[in-house]
Amino acid sequence: MSSTAPALRTRFRSDRIVNFTESVIREMTRLAFQHGAINLAQGFPDFPAPEALKRAAAEAIAADVNQYSITWGAKPFRDAIAAKYRRTYGLDFDPEREITVCCGATEGMIASCLAVFNPGDEVVLFEPFYENYNPDTQLCGASPRYVTLHAPEWNFDRDELRRAFTPRTKAIILNSPNNPTGKVFTREELEFIAGLCQEFDALAITDEIYEHILYDGAVHVPILSLPGMRERSILVNSMSKTYSVTGWRVGWVLAPPDLSDSIRKVHDFLTVGAASPLQQAGTMALAMGDDYYTALASQYAAKRDHILETLEGAGLRCFIPRGAYYVMTDISGLGFADDLAFSRYLIEKLRVAAVPGSSFYAHPDRGRQQVRFCFCKKYETLEEARHQILRLKTT
Repeated sequence: MSSTAPALRTRFRSDRIVNFTESVIREMTRLAFQHGAINLAQGFPDFPAPEALKRAAAEAIAADVNQYSITWGAKPFRDAIAAKYRRTYGLDFDPEREITVCCGATEGMIASCLAVFNPGDEVVLFEPFYENYNPDTQLCGASPRYVTLHAPEWNFDRDELRRAFTPRTKAIILNSPNNPTGKVFTREELEFIAGLCQEFDALAITDEIYEHILYDGAVHVPILSLPGMRERSILVNSMSKTYSVTGWRVGWVLAPPDLSDSIRKVHDFLTVGAASPLQQAGTMALAMGDDYYTALASQYAAKRDHILETLEGAGLRCFIPRGAYYVMTDISGLGFADDLAFSRYLIEKLRVAAVPGSSFYAHPDRGRQQVRFCFCKKYETLEEARHQILRLKTT
């Protein structure tokens, strides 16, 4: 039996996942638990969600909003999403034909990819990238083409991006504000990308979950708001980051009717639908006034400055983020062999978890001297982490 077990495992393993590994981000969280470390790896808050939002969810459960909603989302929640985009960006979406509620942005992204990609299609990805995008394209049988974002400003070479587009390009996946870099793509950059999408008849699939977490006057521009992009864009978002409910898994996809129809078919057979009581609570969250989003950005700006002071004080070079709640750092001045050695030392000796930068690259060598820290944490947590991280100066 033991001699045949490896052969059996190989026989019954899909070719789609041959190159898959455990999520490095989630691995770092597992190791943080194992070593009792402060988790500055995975991007979830360790502070409470808004009280009013929690109360709305509890009231929905108490009112027996516990059964399936319409597969593509409860009507009041889709109406609230439409109202939010109209109020914030002046964009009109038809809740009946252009909004699909999913189980988080993660499902929204894979449902969108499965709905539009065929084997052999090409997908343009900026690297460093959020680690799900590469497996998403592989699960669809598509081929990624990578374009590098260059530190410290995380700019891209326009000629390199143009070369990445070919007649086989089906889409570009764009995350702004960006995880892991904190880059916020400017309107001018988005206009260039939009021009390539139109020239090569490609889609823009955008992950915009950090849209309200912005610093230093940065402005978030949905690419679908640009001329010529409304009919060739898919916008993915969720409640997770804006409302500090990463475990609720309630997200949405905005797309023109023909694309939405395809996305809804995939979504239906992936998950059937998102949690009904949490959708009802979401209608309240999405109706929050501008003061909530202003306060959110202000609070995170202060925490960003706190962790920047800590990391720079410990000898790391920080690439200052303009959005999201992560800091990419250069560790080359600290004398460690690479990002993996540094991350192991950080967890095992200093009891702080971060994410090795190489995990965000298709070409890992480009991230061997980079490490990502998240700062969506209580001040007490950041202070405790500061005490530990500053011990690097004595090593």
